Amino acid sequence: MAPVPGQPPMAPVPGQPPMYPGQPQPMPPYQAMPYGQQPSGVGGNPVGAVLLGFLVSFVVSLLYTGLILGTYKDQSVTTANTLYLLHALVNGALVGCLVGRMAPHSNGARIGGAVVAALGALFGYTNAVPLVGAVEQSPTFVGDLLRAEPFYPVKAWWHSGADGGIDWFSPLGLVLAAVAAAGLAHVIGNRRRPA
Repeated sequence: MAPVPGQPPMAPVPGQPPMYPGQPQPMPPYQAMPYGQQPSGVGGNPVGAVLLGFLVSFVVSLLYTGLILGTYKDQSVTTANTLYLLHALVNGALVGCLVGRMAPHSNGARIGGAVVAALGALFGYTNAVPLVGAVEQSPTFVGDLLRAEPFYPVKAWWHSGADGGIDWFSPLGLVLAAVAAAGLAHVIGNRRRPA
């Protein structure tokens, strides 16, 4: 900015060099990051961690669905509940390990991993219901089920087949998967020290 004619030039602030047009300005001194913020490279990749956790949860759910499809005739209620809780625990453990390893200091990734693990536990069971019906009756059972009552697999997940009441193992599996994922992500993430 050029000085106005007839006006004296502005005096520089003490300790600062005078400013002239066209001359590069000095850089401010280095300022430390505010307390609580971390450099961008320390947090890992939270979105990638949750997406990879989703992929692993999908595969584990497919394996559980296949296990149920192959053994549903030979299962007692106790065996079915045990397999469901083990599936939820394995699903949560694998997702939690991935999230803790890939995004060690990201609370958002831990929460996302817990949600993904719980949904994997739910869908592992609900995907098996129409497949078992298709094997027992006919392949058109799935289409008929979707037209007549699309939420039947979730109702079957929630209600006990023995007495018609609520099957408390179902929400317990969701909680188990979510706690396993968030807990392992926290433990593994805190064990890794920032570089």
